[in-house]
Amino acid sequence: MVGKTLGHYEILEPLGKGGMGEVYRARDTTLKRDVAIKVLPEELSADPDRLARLAEEFATGPFRGKII
Repeated sequence: MVGKTLGHYEILEPLGKGGMGEVYRARDTTLKRDVAIKVLPEELSADPDRLARLAEEFATGPFRGKII
């Protein structure tokens, strides 16, 4: 994944891995800032419960608004 581009985000390095997927430090090439991107495994990306959990994490977690 490192070195790849997702939209306008350049994947720079892995930050961690867990049950929900992998987290990477990435560069937003539009806004010129670093962000964290969580990538879900394909088998979880269609699971409504996992997507709801991810949305809750995005809205309330310590990285509120900074996880793409």
